[in-house]
Amino acid sequence: MAVPKKKTSKAKSRSRRASAWNLSAPARSLCPQCGSAKVPHVVCPTCGWYGGRQAVEVD
Repeated sequence: MAVPKKKTSKAKSRSRRASAWNLSAPARSLCPQCGSAKVPHVVCPTCGWYGGRQAVEVD
């Protein structure tokens, strides 16, 4: 069975683990009613439309 010849440094192992912590930007889509950017599958915060109808009243 293979055995490492040298100890892996803390910097090497921590940098390898840190690569999994990258954050990605949330998805964006355009509201078909008002054209503003919004999160998909969520009521538009600007106009209140979702699924071709007005879901909530926005002042």
